[in-house]
Amino acid sequence: MDRRAEPNRSAIYATTLVAFLAIAGIAVVDPILPAIGEAIGVTAWQVELLFTAYIAVMAVGMIPATLASGRFGFKPVLITGVSVVGLAAILASLSGNIVQLSVLRGVWGLGNAMFFATAMVVLVNLAVDREWVVGLFETALGLGFAVGPLIGGLLGKITWRLPFFVCGVFMVLALAVAARKLREPANRQAPVRIGQIFGTYRRPAFIALCLVTAAYNFVFFVVLGYTPLFLGLDVVPLGLAFTGWGLGLAAGILVIGHRLAHRIGAVQTIGVAIVGLLVCMVLFATSTSTVESLIVLVLSGLCMGLANANLTDLALGLGSADRRVATGAFNLVRWGAAAPAPIISGKLAEHSLGLPYWVGFAVLAVGVLVYLATAHVMAAGYGERVLWSRWNRAAARAEGAPEEPVGEAY
Repeated sequence: MDRRAEPNRSAIYATTLVAFLAIAGIAVVDPILPAIGEAIGVTAWQVELLFTAYIAVMAVGMIPATLASGRFGFKPVLITGVSVVGLAAILASLSGNIVQLSVLRGVWGLGNAMFFATAMVVLVNLAVDREWVVGLFETALGLGFAVGPLIGGLLGKITWRLPFFVCGVFMVLALAVAARKLREPANRQAPVRIGQIFGTYRRPAFIALCLVTAAYNFVFFVVLGYTPLFLGLDVVPLGLAFTGWGLGLAAGILVIGHRLAHRIGAVQTIGVAIVGLLVCMVLFATSTSTVESLIVLVLSGLCMGLANANLTDLALGLGSADRRVATGAFNLVRWGAAAPAPIISGKLAEHSLGLPYWVGFAVLAVGVLVYLATAHVMAAGYGERVLWSRWNRAAARAEGAPEEPVGEAY
């Protein structure tokens, strides 16, 4: 499709830029976690509060952010979120202890909740070509996860405070772009009611997806939150290590994820991703060298990219017809399940460095079992087939979906 046919290109690019900066702001903390612990003088689990506070507040904040977007519009909520993130990041660079830093990371998470509850819906409503804009958003996320650790590593070599400050400055710049370029979708939708969000959990296929995603996202933040401490590298090498992870993630999203989904279906691609990540947990736990751990880190990023490339589309397809409702319900589970992972990993590491990965393996193994039991239900609800096709007819009846795929054949 000719990109010139997109009348809201500047608003779409502005929103995508803010998405990139928001994700980079999450990942910028990875390489400086050990430096923060050493500078402030706290234990591993206390350092992990920086992730847990951020994710927990972000999860809880998804619901009021979704409700606010229905009441006040997308642009005011998104701009408020960007402003909150920028302020929290700058203040975090000035904090003097782990409590102040954790509280500010929680505020940071609230700002990101406002952004993530609105950004994808804004983009889809502004664009003519939905596939293009979703790919653009995913590109921003992949690049953010790749560039964020590099920025954190290079700046963190000077002082751990500098990455926070620079991230805050970036968000101020993003605010200027957003305030000028963002545009409210032309079709104003009715306010969202909280009952609509929780009503989405009555759908069997959506519940199945949420259970699998909960296990997956727990492991995602075991890797993202604990591995910086596990590797024991200096700030710059650690930044480069997670840049490698981010590049693996980006490759999974941009190069492989959708292509594989077009061949075998989005639901089966999720299965490939979580089984691959399950293997990575074992390899992490049994790793005997830094080089081996670094290779596994990149491979885990690739598996996560495969999952991330398809989870949002599946959530929108299996959830409520109102994208705001589906996004809010899905993100509540997605981030809520991830919140305990960093702090649990920090406590487990006091007993054994490999134990957090074994616990991650156990959690994800439950997710794999749920996936095997319910993949046919998710596939039927999404208009796909799974290898165990003899279940498709029963699944279609359970979901009220067509028995034959409505999408591309593979």
